[in-house]
Amino acid sequence: MPAANPPEPTFEQIIARLEAIAGQLERGEVPLEESLRLFEEGVQLAKKGTSRLDDAEKRIATLLEDGTTAPLPMDSNG
Repeated sequence: MPAANPPEPTFEQIIARLEAIAGQLERGEVPLEESLRLFEEGVQLAKKGTSRLDDAEKRIATLLEDGTTAPLPMDSNG
């Protein structure tokens, strides 16, 4: 049986994790390999967060333009 994909994090969870990663890296107490792994995770999270913001911006622009908006597909995290 294949493993289920974990649910996508919410925007708020992405921000919280990015803040945690930044805190760990700023303290400088993490070994180099772990720092690289955290940095890579942060880059991927930043991309996801940016994509979510872009989608929200498009919805707002559509709403302001003509008073209607199409709902975004909602994942199980809301």
